[in-house]
Amino acid sequence: MAFSSKSFRFDNTTPFKYAKTPTLIDPLYADDDDLNRQLDALAARMDQAQNRMHAEEKYGFLVVFQAMDAAGKDSSIRRVFKGVNPSRFRMAAFKKPETTDLKHDFLWRFWQEMPERGNIGVFNRSYYEEVLALRVHPDRLAKQSIPENLMPKDIETLWKQRFGDIVHFENYLFRNGFPIVKLYLHVDRQEQGNRLLARLDDVEKQWKLSPSDLKEREFWDDYMKAYEDTINATATKENPWYVIPSDDRKNQQLIIANILTELLEELPTSFPETDEKTIREQRKLIKEQDE
Repeated sequence: MAFSSKSFRFDNTTPFKYAKTPTLIDPLYADDDDLNRQLDALAARMDQAQNRMHAEEKYGFLVVFQAMDAAGKDSSIRRVFKGVNPSRFRMAAFKKPETTDLKHDFLWRFWQEMPERGNIGVFNRSYYEEVLALRVHPDRLAKQSIPENLMPKDIETLWKQRFGDIVHFENYLFRNGFPIVKLYLHVDRQEQGNRLLARLDDVEKQWKLSPSDLKEREFWDDYMKAYEDTINATATKENPWYVIPSDDRKNQQLIIANILTELLEELPTSFPETDEKTIREQRKLIKEQDE
C-alpha cells in the first residue's frame, strides 16, 4: 500500500491525544537493506524536488523538529537529509536563549535563521520551546523582561496569546511562500530511559547526558500535557503537525523521509523554461569562445 502522510497528520480536524497516539507501529521496511534502499530512493526524489524549488526560487521550506531528549532528532536529521545539496540547506539548533536574544521578542532569534527562497531550512527545536519548556518552568519568564503591565494575571492567558502569535507567524510565512512542516517525535518514556542508559555505556555519547537532562525527566507528565495542548492549539490546515511514532528509530527516519518527500513534491514548482532562440544563441557563443 502506498505511503500517505495523512496517517500522521494533525491539522485541527481531530484532536491529538498523547496517551492514545502510538509511539510504535509496524515497520515500513523488511530489513536493513530494504530500509537503506528506500531511504536512498527518497533522498534522490527529495534532491530532485529541492532542485526544482531552488531553480525557481519562489518557495522556501522549513522543517521543525520537536521532541524530548533522546527521541532521535539528530540522527533523523543526519539520515533523512543525507542526499540534500548542502549549499541549499540551512540547519539551526536552538538552546536556551542568550542575553542578546532576551533583549528581543520571543520570536526574534528564529527569524534570523529562516531559509531563503529555494532552500530547505531545519530547526532542531524551535520557537515552540517558548510554550513547552517555559510552560513547564514558568519561572524562566522573568528573564524575558516583559513589562509587568502587559503580563496577563492568569498565566494560562499568556500561553493562549503565544499560541495565537505562533499561528499568526506561521500563517504569515505560509502566505509568503514558506510552508512549515512540524514534526513531533513521539517516544515512550521507558524507551527514552533505555536510550539515556545506552548513552552512559557509550564513551562517545556520555557527554550528551547532563544532570539537568535527568532532572527534566521528572517533569515528563507536564511536558506531555504541554505538547498535547500546543499541538492542538497550533495545528492548522496550512501548517499541520506530524506526530511520528519514534520508539523504532529506523521506522521513524523512513516515515519522516516519506512525509518530507511527499510534501516537497506537492509544491507547485518547476524548472524555468529557456526559449529555443536563447538556447541557439548560447550554443553559438560557447562555440565561438572555444575557437
